[in-house]
Amino acid sequence: MRVLLLCDDYWHPGNVVIEGISPLKQNGFAFDIISNANDFSPEMLSQYPVVLISKMDDISQADRQPWKTEAIQKAFIDYVENGGGLVAVHSGVVPGKNTTMLDHLVGCRFLGHPNASPVTVQPLKPHPVTEGVSLFREPDEHYKIEIITDDADILLASYSPAQGDETKYQEDSYYNAPEAIHTAGYVRNQGKGRVCALTPGHTLEVWHNVQFQRLLANALEWAGIHNHNVE
Repeated sequence: MRVLLLCDDYWHPGNVVIEGISPLKQNGFAFDIISNANDFSPEMLSQYPVVLISKMDDISQADRQPWKTEAIQKAFIDYVENGGGLVAVHSGVVPGKNTTMLDHLVGCRFLGHPNASPVTVQPLKPHPVTEGVSLFREPDEHYKIEIITDDADILLASYSPAQGDETKYQEDSYYNAPEAIHTAGYVRNQGKGRVCALTPGHTLEVWHNVQFQRLLANALEWAGIHNHNVE
């Protein structure tokens, strides 16, 4: 399956994602990679059954200008509604200043995260995306998100311990709660297409974890395998 990968932003170097998806090439996936959003055009979408976004609204790590224009957001909506698959991983769920349309397509708002810590990810129910996936734990940024769609089918939860007395966060009750449990993954449909959002993925340890690899492969297949509209 051919996958269009959009990655690389100020906080999330593209090389982590690029190296992270490398093992999936043995599973029949072929990735066309765009690290600089200036190289992307909406016309590309029709060439792929599924798009993987692990990229904030930065053109690249070196260029923090926004790339998710209104036209691009509309193009993604049209792509999914016409049968395309969209998988948003980690920074792919982080909104920009003017990305409301794309945020609603993905289905959540990113609210924050504490310092990197051991994060445990637990499948919650049987689903093609969680098939064969077991509980795993790796150092990661533990994302807190708000679901903003009514049809999200929540498939995974994540847990991290209290962060202690870190001065950067000691005034924030969320970061120093006894525990933090949040949604780590869900799926939804829009029109004829499918969307999957996964919040783990800041570190290479996560991307190379066997369970995450299986989870990501499942998500790409679930979102993209039904798309018969590729040119």
